[in-house]
Amino acid sequence: MAPQSLKKNYRCSRSLKQFYGGGPFIVSSDGSFIACACGDAINIVDSTDSSVKSTIEGESDTLTALALSPDDKLLFSAGHSRQIRVWDLETLKCIRSWKGHEGPVMGMACHASGGLLATAGADRKVLVWDVDGGFCTHYFKGHKGVVSSVLFHPDTNKNILFSGSDDATVRVWDLLAKNTEKKCLAILEKHFSAVTSIALSEDGWNLFSAGRDKVVNLWDLHDYSCKTTIATYEVLEAVTAVSSGTPFASFVASLDQKKSKKKESDSQGTYFITVGERGVVRIWKSEGSICLYEQKSSDITVSSDDEESKRGFTAAAMLPSDRGLLCVTADQQFFFYSVVENVEESELVLSKRLVGYNEDIADMKFLGDEEQFLAVATNLEEVRVYDVATMSCSYVLAGHKEVILSLDTCVSSSGNVLIVTGSKDKTVRLWNATSKSCIGVGTGHNGDILAVAFAKKSFSFFVSGSGDRTLKVWSLDGISEDSEDPVNLKTRSVVAAHDKDINSVAVARNDSLVCTGSEDRTASIWRLPDLVHVVTLKGHKRRIFSVEFSTVDQCVMTASGDKTVKIWAISDGSCLKTFEGHTSSVLRASFITEGTQFVSCGADGLLKLWNVNTSECIATYDQHEDKVWALAVGKKTEMIATGGGDAVINLWHDSTASDKEDEFRKEEEAILRGQELENAVLDAEYTKAIRLAFELRRPHKVFELFAGLCRKRESDEQIVKALQGLEKEEFRLLFEYVREWNTKPKLCHIAQFVLYQTFNILPPTEIVQVKGIGELLEGLIPYSQRHFNRIDRFVRSSFLLDYTLGEMSVIDPETETEYPKDKKKKEKEVIAAVSAMEQDTEELNKETPSRKRKSQKSKDKSNKKRLIAEAQGSVIAV
Repeated sequence: MAPQSLKKNYRCSRSLKQFYGGGPFIVSSDGSFIACACGDAINIVDSTDSSVKSTIEGESDTLTALALSPDDKLLFSAGHSRQIRVWDLETLKCIRSWKGHEGPVMGMACHASGGLLATAGADRKVLVWDVDGGFCTHYFKGHKGVVSSVLFHPDTNKNILFSGSDDATVRVWDLLAKNTEKKCLAILEKHFSAVTSIALSEDGWNLFSAGRDKVVNLWDLHDYSCKTTIATYEVLEAVTAVSSGTPFASFVASLDQKKSKKKESDSQGTYFITVGERGVVRIWKSEGSICLYEQKSSDITVSSDDEESKRGFTAAAMLPSDRGLLCVTADQQFFFYSVVENVEESELVLSKRLVGYNEDIADMKFLGDEEQFLAVATNLEEVRVYDVATMSCSYVLAGHKEVILSLDTCVSSSGNVLIVTGSKDKTVRLWNATSKSCIGVGTGHNGDILAVAFAKKSFSFFVSGSGDRTLKVWSLDGISEDSEDPVNLKTRSVVAAHDKDINSVAVARNDSLVCTGSEDRTASIWRLPDLVHVVTLKGHKRRIFSVEFSTVDQCVMTASGDKTVKIWAISDGSCLKTFEGHTSSVLRASFITEGTQFVSCGADGLLKLWNVNTSECIATYDQHEDKVWALAVGKKTEMIATGGGDAVINLWHDSTASDKEDEFRKEEEAILRGQELENAVLDAEYTKAIRLAFELRRPHKVFELFAGLCRKRESDEQIVKALQGLEKEEFRLLFEYVREWNTKPKLCHIAQFVLYQTFNILPPTEIVQVKGIGELLEGLIPYSQRHFNRIDRFVRSSFLLDYTLGEMSVIDPETETEYPKDKKKKEKEVIAAVSAMEQDTEELNKETPSRKRKSQKSKDKSNKKRLIAEAQGSVIAV
């Protein structure tokens, strides 16, 4: 087998970040994206893969309400600051803002025409605003509690607005009424607690209202009477009507047909969906108050039986066309339910789960041979399994009573994907990822289980290290991987391995050895299956966080809190290599490329790629803002996944081959462009040549072209033509080049000429817009002043030559009577000229290298003496 080529670079291909922190959200009209609050920012999230398409940065304002225009081009937001803002989703800029309520805005809704915006406030008022003008068109008051929801009638011909409040009432407002007393068309009073949600039926003549009094009221909008009250025996958070012509409607119709036990449903009914504290989806028929469908169990995991830990749904919305139902949980998750048609019957299934916030990530591993899934242990009592392609949560493994601290995965001999987890509840659990069930539970540890690892060859056992300082080997013999009920796992051997907590364990490739890393700053190697001590690895100055066996050599790698990674010989426990480079504790390290390289991550938030043979750090990547606790490496693809305290999961792909191809393609393109540049120079096409030189980033060639133009006649026109063809970015590069040329006396005249032409072409308004122009001008001005001062001194010094030649009768003086008039004045001018020449000579000597200055010293003295003597002679003659 040919050895693998060394990896030179990794590229972060996908990231799963926090995109929803709870609070308001709004779904687009086509269901393609979700606008949701995340702190004081608004994230536009792709509903297919949870990727953040764009982010609107807020102004330290906690958001309380969001709304979208019907065409999804405008986004409305409001928060505790009472500021209502209108955002353009194309430019992500705030195009309008105003204040209106005396308290926070709790709900918003946009009219179907897109011209009106209704806001519900904590000040018990309902206001309607003109979107374009930002002024208030309607002012409704009458509620006695916080108004939490508003809803326009979808029919634009019916100018009606509904509002639900904590005062247990729903009010109907007339938008066309001029009389203040007639603005409120009706007060719908049937609830005994706060109204949490309101919805309209598809025909627009029925209104649903749900509240925390565990009932849904159906109102007839012809006479605003209550048609029926449905008791749900659950605190409700959302109610939504079922639209016809969708797979969801067909599914509901089939349910109704089975309930009525008829081939065809004769009764006319209105269908609606409710969600609430129980975390289950229920479908109802208003006629007869019949519950047509109820989930057998909630898809939301609950850690314990305590009331405070129960998690339910906080909101729900029907998605357009065939996208199904969207439900939002209290722990920042989006559940997408869709109807799946089976041979026997259709059923409602959870098709997709987007996790808005993962909390701290403790450990992660790839699943299966194809490594299409990633198992993640976060600061929760469950394991979340993500689809690597879409980064959506495929399913959840729940069963532990406390936080999961470690996990490992393998593929059994029967082809099932197994997962083992260790938790703070002092138990280990064995999971069948294929059937998504727990098949074994191991008890016996007296401390938190901080590390677990499967056997690498036989898959007949796994090991666990705990805070009780013991190492246990658990047997998998005789365990049915298809069992529905978990069995008790048995231990093969136990040993008190360290003086302090065991942070990491690893099993050798041939299942003969196991290594443990501990808080006591040592690592120990044990022989399996009886856990006989082999050697202790001593040398680290801080606790050891990670251990791993090499896949090819008889050595072990350890990562420690002393900022180093060490490789040890198994035979005698000697340290073979020490790798330094991290600025903080190294938390994880793992071999890649058949043991010739490894990657490490640490508390400094960095991921590093190392070469084992040369002890060189090849690359460093900074994509995390906090400690990187978790590192997973794919055995087949060698794809890397990192996660840490910033709740971010990054996926890294080897980009060595693609980078090499890109580099080769760039070199090939550069050669072709260079040849095109040379051809343009030969053809005297200076405009094209200068543009190509800028594209190729060749400042010396640009200088040669401008210098060539300066030597030609009528160069001004050609230079102007060349400069006019430049873009803004190229003008910035030109200023940078000119700044460098201007520092050298031999090149400054070209730099000044180009600068002069550039300032003639560009107006000041465009010059100011050039990126970094302030810094560039700061570098140009001092040297330009120095050049002009030197030229001015040379001009004044040339007067001495004119005077001398005139006195020697070489040239005729302009005025014969000029000399005898004021001899003292002329003497002063001559002396000043001589002193100026001396200063120029001294500056020239400073600029000239030391060797040249020594060789020219005698010549400068003789020339200076000769000039002074001639000048003195001329003065005496006068």
